Amino acid sequence: MKLFKEILKQIKKYDNIVIARHIGADPDALGSQFALKELIEVNFKNKKVYAVGSIASRFKFMGNTDKIDDLDKAQSLLIVVDTPDIKRIEDIDNPNDFASVIKIDHHPFIEKFSVDSIEYIEEASSASQLVFKFALDCKLKLTKKIAENIYIGIIGDTDRFLHDYTTNETFELVTKLLNMTNIEFTKLYEPLYNRPLSEIKFQGYIYQNLTLTDNNVAYIKITDDIIKKFDVDSAAAGNMINELKFVSGILIWVFFSEDPKMKIIKANIRSHGPIINEVAMKYGGGGHIYASGARLTSWIDAENLINDLNEVAKEYNSK
Repeated sequence: MKLFKEILKQIKKYDNIVIARHIGADPDALGSQFALKELIEVNFKNKKVYAVGSIASRFKFMGNTDKIDDLDKAQSLLIVVDTPDIKRIEDIDNPNDFASVIKIDHHPFIEKFSVDSIEYIEEASSASQLVFKFALDCKLKLTKKIAENIYIGIIGDTDRFLHDYTTNETFELVTKLLNMTNIEFTKLYEPLYNRPLSEIKFQGYIYQNLTLTDNNVAYIKITDDIIKKFDVDSAAAGNMINELKFVSGILIWVFFSEDPKMKIIKANIRSHGPIINEVAMKYGGGGHIYASGARLTSWIDAENLINDLNEVAKEYNSK
């Protein structure tokens, strides 16, 4: 693929490479980031590669992030994975501070990161799938850890191949990955899905306290007090959003979780049919047409978001 050759050319050109991804990193954001970092390090020994951004404690097994305070950005390459818009890139204020920018993403296009940035955007199960395609096309060496992070990224974003954007190509690539590396993939599920009892109790609270609108929009507002009561972190609710995928009677569902440290309210949104990413974008978020999110500044915004989703559901139901 010509675009892969252009990406590879840029990687070869720069000695310092920064790999970033979106705020509130999930397994795919981390899997693609850490896999790409090690992929470059293994195949180009003279490169210094930095993975930036905070990471939740439950995902520490995937890798560690770096600081770039003293890095000369004007002489460095920036690669951003799993992120369609600039405002959602963590730890990078302005991509134009870098000499060159590459985007590798599977979300719908929102904006270019710079005038001359290389934009590799493809509808796929995950950014991790795209990183693997890049590695295959350029015949780059894979390690066990690279393969594990790619696999975790793919199963994380597809929820173990349950979501609609899992395709024949996804299965073909995963089969190729397993045949090439012989990773013990079943052993990766425990650290990824293992949860403390407090989260299970918290999940029960969510199920018991969901509100359902007349147009089949389910929602719950989780305040900091509730999070402290169940001794979980603010990301716990977001991680449970996909559990309602197979519940009948729900068309759209949204979890709001308060994060007082960041002074935001995280909204995780899912849909069984209505397109929701346009609503998420209205509130500064975005994502896939059936799986999106936003970061709100007040509970009033949360109410407005619910009302907008309810209108989308109402229109969908009337068709």
